[in-house]
Amino acid sequence: MYLTKETKEKIFAEHGKSTTDTGSAEGQIALFSHRIDHLSSHLKNNRKDYNTERSLVKLVGKRRSLLDYLKAKDIDRYRAIIKKLGLRK
Repeated sequence: MYLTKETKEKIFAEHGKSTTDTGSAEGQIALFSHRIDHLSSHLKNNRKDYNTERSLVKLVGKRRSLLDYLKAKDIDRYRAIIKKLGLRK
């Protein structure tokens, strides 16, 4: 699988507070972004894979809702994660 334990720990260490901080909004947004990038590259080669397309749309929605939550709670953390991940808005 493309998302190993080491990869997840690296993502959470870089964007969360620690490698075991899997519940923070920043860590979850970073993990979703990594998965979205992977699914997007898969769909470039397999454009008729509609199940993956549906999964991608659901992930984008989850990430958007987490970003909206973070924006409402702490605008500085929201701006930091947007800048760090290179997301629009």
